[in-house]
Amino acid sequence: MPEQVNVLYISYDGMTDPLGQSQVLPYLCGLAAKGYSITLLSCEKPARFSQNKGIIQDICKQAGINWQPVSYTSSPPVLSTIKDIRAIKRKAYSLHKQHNYKIVHCRSYISAMVGLDMKHDLGIKFLFDMRGFWADERVEGGLWNLSNPLYNTIYKYFKKKEKQYFEQADHIISLTHLGKEEIHSWDSLKGQPVPITVIPCCVDTKLFDPLTITSQQKDALRAELNISVSEPVLGYVGSIGTWYMLDEMLECFKQLKMKQANAKMLFVTTEPAEMVLSKARSFDIDENSIVIRPAARKEVPLYISVMNYSIFFIKPCFSKKASSPTKQGEIMAMGIPILCNTGVGDTGFVVQKYQSGVDIDNFTEESYQAALQELSSKQFSPAGIRQGAIDFYGLQKGIENYAAVYKLLSM
Repeated sequence: MPEQVNVLYISYDGMTDPLGQSQVLPYLCGLAAKGYSITLLSCEKPARFSQNKGIIQDICKQAGINWQPVSYTSSPPVLSTIKDIRAIKRKAYSLHKQHNYKIVHCRSYISAMVGLDMKHDLGIKFLFDMRGFWADERVEGGLWNLSNPLYNTIYKYFKKKEKQYFEQADHIISLTHLGKEEIHSWDSLKGQPVPITVIPCCVDTKLFDPLTITSQQKDALRAELNISVSEPVLGYVGSIGTWYMLDEMLECFKQLKMKQANAKMLFVTTEPAEMVLSKARSFDIDENSIVIRPAARKEVPLYISVMNYSIFFIKPCFSKKASSPTKQGEIMAMGIPILCNTGVGDTGFVVQKYQSGVDIDNFTEESYQAALQELSSKQFSPAGIRQGAIDFYGLQKGIENYAAVYKLLSM
């Protein structure tokens, strides 16, 4: 770069949260290594901040990122968010006086409120990293009940803001090609060039690499989990609830048990075990065939390595057109075939293109049986699945794509 470009990255998600560590910092470290001067302004939950701030400080110091955390407040609802937005805005404007930012890169809708103001007031290029149709996610996930006048008003407000973001952003990042197509189909944006670059939730293929795991490590984990090599393992990774269809996944596992009675289902999640076990009991699934373990991020690749197949069913609805499940790239990077559903971002497209599993378009016993039959009979290539993850979800590719957008906005 001919001259240093100062970038302000604003995230309402905290860096001391797992999401910040997997889906923000790796990109920013890569962009900083390319010579961009990055200030990271994030909203941190007090408990997680006190617990993990040292980890984030070390990462940022090593990468040369100027981390500027502000405190997240959770109550009272709505008013606390307004308070947080004001705190972020004050901090952002103060930092701009010191660093004269060329670009303000905003992660999702709350942060974009500040970024759009900075574009109008200070002439900074506004990069809207949308992360999904956020307002619709809140409604379809059951977090905002539109029959409540307050949430109805908030929803309408953010749909209006969404339109402004799409109309006035200097560039937009979409997680999915399906989301990009949806935006470009809107009558309100017809005839208006909306510059959109697709960058999915990327995976660190150096961390998620089957070659870094020894057979001794896998044997030791299997022994700890009480899973023998002869027992087929269907695995699930991540949080449960809101979008993830636990009932349907357990129904599918029940169909697997009918074909292979010794099959086990491994949940790698920090959710309470009873949440899963109570559902399993309601489907008459033997609790001994369900294994539930929490895992730190660095431990997740080992747990995935003992799976024969992985599964995730996500509620297919409008907002999920723009969703890119982080777990898909991580599982593929480990060379494990996936059973998933269509109607969620580019998941089905990726499964088909890279022959990395099986996708279903409805949740019936017949669909489960057909998908399980295909999974068990098809010869999948672990190396080919991993290469698909590198091609589509590779972190370095994501960094290069962000750098290309930064370069464009710096001109």
